[in-house]
Amino acid sequence: MGVRTANVQDGNIGETLTRLAEVIHGRREASPEQSYTARLLQGEEDELLKKIAEEASEVIMACKDDDHDHIRYEAGDLLYHLLVTLERYGVTLPELAGELDARRK
Repeated sequence: MGVRTANVQDGNIGETLTRLAEVIHGRREASPEQSYTARLLQGEEDELLKKIAEEASEVIMACKDDDHDHIRYEAGDLLYHLLVTLERYGVTLPELAGELDARRK
């Protein structure tokens, strides 16, 4: 479990995910020695996929503990790693939104 984030304020999830996806995209060509995101994008596929499984498990454990702040923290980690995965495999946020929108019809 990571350190709890202090002073969390509500935000706009669409704007936040868009900004984070842009940062992740910008790290595609960064040095893996200097950027964790670049290591995930350019490194061994299994390392990134293991992180997705690990973070999903941590969300589950936080839910089992019924710990609101811990759930939020671990969900943030999971979303970050999911966005890195989408970037690695070329799935854009607009494409993902289209997928989700199509399911509502």
